Amino acid sequence: MPVQTCFQLKTSDIPKKWYNIVADMPNPPQPPLNPGTGEPIGPEALAPLFPMALIEQEVSAEQWIDIPEEVLDIYATWRPTPLYRARRLEKELGTPAKIFYKYEGVSPAGSHKPNTAVPQAYYNKQAGIKRISTETGAGQWGSAISHACRMFGLETLVYMVKVSYQQKPYRRSMIKCWGGEVIASPSTTTKAGSTILEKDPDSTGSLGIAISEAVEVAATSDDTNYSLGSVLNHVLLHQTVIGQEAEKQMEMAGEYPDVVIGCCGGGSNLAGISNSFIRNKINGKDTRIVAVEPASCPSLTKGIYSYDFGDTVQMTPLLPSFTLGHDFVPPGIHAGGLRYHSVAPLTSQLLLDNLIEAKAYRQLECFEAAVTFCRTEGIIPAPESSHAIRQAIVEAQNAKEEGKERTILFNLSGHGHFDMSAYDSYFAGDLIDDSMDEQGVQSALKAIAELPKPAGYTGKSYAGV
Repeated sequence: MPVQTCFQLKTSDIPKKWYNIVADMPNPPQPPLNPGTGEPIGPEALAPLFPMALIEQEVSAEQWIDIPEEVLDIYATWRPTPLYRARRLEKELGTPAKIFYKYEGVSPAGSHKPNTAVPQAYYNKQAGIKRISTETGAGQWGSAISHACRMFGLETLVYMVKVSYQQKPYRRSMIKCWGGEVIASPSTTTKAGSTILEKDPDSTGSLGIAISEAVEVAATSDDTNYSLGSVLNHVLLHQTVIGQEAEKQMEMAGEYPDVVIGCCGGGSNLAGISNSFIRNKINGKDTRIVAVEPASCPSLTKGIYSYDFGDTVQMTPLLPSFTLGHDFVPPGIHAGGLRYHSVAPLTSQLLLDNLIEAKAYRQLECFEAAVTFCRTEGIIPAPESSHAIRQAIVEAQNAKEEGKERTILFNLSGHGHFDMSAYDSYFAGDLIDDSMDEQGVQSALKAIAELPKPAGYTGKSYAGV
């Protein structure tokens, strides 16, 4: 009789509500500010970009929010997603730890991103919007929102960070397959992009720049709204279907995690796997939550908690977050979805309150972990997900050294089938092992020196620097 490695729920087990962690946080995030007045913004400030239903979710303190039937119907084409026990990886590591991973790569776009793309497209359709403009890093979000818009008959315009546009041509093809238009960012199609190119004609782009371009299009077009794949409360809210399912699946396995791990760029993937477990932690469960980011873009580990713009050209409200400064353009690492200068206000507040912890790893050690995982478990991970795998392996090795059992859960947020050029570069020894030094941090942080400082501001990073 085979040993069980896959724990699968039924379609009827798909969560019917999203979980809003704001209701349970000891200190809810501080409000976004109007950059002109320094005063908290109201819903009307977001109305040019988002439908009212999403604005209501953004500011909601309700613990549970119903998922519309139309959204559940589309979720059911790939959800619930499987939970696996990584028995072969455990054996390879010789660890007493039990390693579990929630696999989001079974979605049409191959990542966790459709969990929020589908409801965002739905609510925009309900509001009479015809087109969505958005940004994407490595292309996971761009492909997810293109797929979702196709399901509801909307057009999609995607500004894709230039370095990823060049590195990942097949994600561009996916966007086009679902009818989306994709443009390399920075571009000459917007004032924001043109401004960046005037300063640096060879700019590789960043998520902050691409956001500026997408926001500009939405703000100047009556039939177009903006959509984003991370950072804001409603985006993190939609991802909580992941953790709700994982909680049930861990019960099926007869286990409860000692540590929950997710890679972290803007914060939605981490929130998806961890928020249900953070709720339990707030209520007394002893579980560590670890956010893992690139050493070359260490917003959580080396950034400071401050108000900052969500984009490079300063078009968004000011958000309270751990940030490296809105001018920061990360190196062209292959984990394009993690190349963002700041982190979600929700995630930032949880770190500030010591409900989560943060780690940063270099690109090469993450690819090494990804290859070890692939050669034992059989799934080729996305470069972003490799950061979570790296931390899971570190946790398992620590358990071995301590001679203690430990139950580890991480989110395998997507597959790497369209990232094979990154793996080619790794095997050829061509990957750059970037990290951000203190001089680089201080230079980047100059951009926020004159911006308002939230309660909790110390001027120091999470690491105390």
